[in-house]
Amino acid sequence: MVAAALDAMAGTRWGRWLGLVTAVWVQCISGNNYTFSNYSDALKKLMGLTQLQLNGLSVAKDVGKAFGLLAGLASDRVPTWLLLAIGSLEGLLGYGAQWMVVSRTVAPLPYWQMCVFLCLGGNSTTWMNTAVLVTCIRNFRRSRGPVSGLLKGYVGLSTAIFTDICSALFADDPASFLLMLAVVPAAVCALAMVFLREGPARGAAGATADEAEDGRCFAAINSLAVAIALYLLAADLTGIGGGGGVVSAVFVAVLLVLLASPGAVPALLAWKSWMKACKAANADLEEAESLEAAAAPLLVAVKAVGRSEEDEARAPGERPRLGEEHTIAQALTSLDFWLMFASFLMGVGTGLAVMNNLGQMGVAMGYDDVSLFVSMTSIWGFFGRIASGTISEHFIKTRAIPRPLWNAASQVLMAVGYIVMALAMPGSLFIGSVVVGACYGVRLAVTVPTASELFGLKYYGLIYNILILNLPLGSFLFSGLLAGLLYDAEATPVPGGGNTCVGAHCYRLVFLIMAVACVVGFGLDVLLCLRTKRVYSKIHESKKASSSAVAQRVS
Repeated sequence: MVAAALDAMAGTRWGRWLGLVTAVWVQCISGNNYTFSNYSDALKKLMGLTQLQLNGLSVAKDVGKAFGLLAGLASDRVPTWLLLAIGSLEGLLGYGAQWMVVSRTVAPLPYWQMCVFLCLGGNSTTWMNTAVLVTCIRNFRRSRGPVSGLLKGYVGLSTAIFTDICSALFADDPASFLLMLAVVPAAVCALAMVFLREGPARGAAGATADEAEDGRCFAAINSLAVAIALYLLAADLTGIGGGGGVVSAVFVAVLLVLLASPGAVPALLAWKSWMKACKAANADLEEAESLEAAAAPLLVAVKAVGRSEEDEARAPGERPRLGEEHTIAQALTSLDFWLMFASFLMGVGTGLAVMNNLGQMGVAMGYDDVSLFVSMTSIWGFFGRIASGTISEHFIKTRAIPRPLWNAASQVLMAVGYIVMALAMPGSLFIGSVVVGACYGVRLAVTVPTASELFGLKYYGLIYNILILNLPLGSFLFSGLLAGLLYDAEATPVPGGGNTCVGAHCYRLVFLIMAVACVVGFGLDVLLCLRTKRVYSKIHESKKASSSAVAQRVS
């Protein structure tokens, strides 16, 4: 009975938004894969590792994402709550074991066992991300860009959220940080298991009628997200959140209130729904008939929008066009899929190399504490994600500009960021962490809806997880091999095992090679833009017709 009531709630408008808000909260704790730099130095010293060995642990963490294919396969076969349960359990085991080692509760584990536990922790987020992205994009089919930007934006903030809370309450203690990574996601996922559910597909008329108010709701939650990002940014730049004491406790309390504030959106929608139901119960039959008559033009217009899709139905055995539903085999044999895959590799692979090695990059450039740079990467990653999702959606509606164009722009900026870091001028690491974080965020937020627009939603869960194979692959190529080998070639051994390198030369060649990789990615994205112009022109016409239908109904 309870399950039936929750499913019925998911079919309501406010229920869909409650699911999206709980998904936002899950994303707030899903960026733990990007926090390796916060405790990597403790692992390196405790286990006496070289930089290549330490990078091997970071690659093991990212290899966990390769097993996200399991989450993709399961997404069409099991309910959302089970995906979340698996992810939270894996995170509890993976990060819990790392906490026991760093806190010296147990003796350091063998290297291969640490790789296994980091892999478990890395894989945990693929279940969480698959659960929320697949469910929310299916619940908001006509707003894929804003949904992707919003959810991926909060993932970008999660690293700063964890880092700043740990700094405020535990003075950047790596053991306490790992305990947070183990426990907090499990608690949040337990809440999401109740409220995040896939609702029944809405008719085109209903979806179009709700589009304007949905836009206002997205704007409200985006504004709250920007407020959170600015609050974290101010705390990092002023240092008011760290050091403990009453000020730090107040900082954390205000942050938690801000994180809870998106819940006001579904609460307001539920209240409006209740008021509307009360009015409808007292309305006479004549008013109901007039409403039905007012809706008729909208239904006609929406049918006209869908007619062109029906006219383009494929003959049996004929390959689908871009923008239509693809099977996994059809997607994997498409040139456009591999263009998107390869360009994605150049962006996220190089970005991960910076995030995984930020601790050692900071030491090489003379910084004792890199938590500021970790937070900057996270916060500006948020701005990149949330802005690109909304802006790319706007330009599809108004200009039919293909979404991959924004990926191409981000590749150019990312290359500039790497060149700045290679120059090693004063402040270059700060500037580089901001630029790389923002561009990495754009790449993630734009690629997620692009995949669904080009290859459909039917097998989206698996297609998404095939694309994020780039995370472990990119981590291995750019972080494990490129950064690890070139750093060790410049480093000097230290007593007790391991090595260290101080100076601009430690990573200069790494940055230059990654800049070249981004230029290659730019070329691939431009080619994909040219090949997908027809798809986005079609999406533009559909959105334009829908807007006209709504305007006709209002008038």
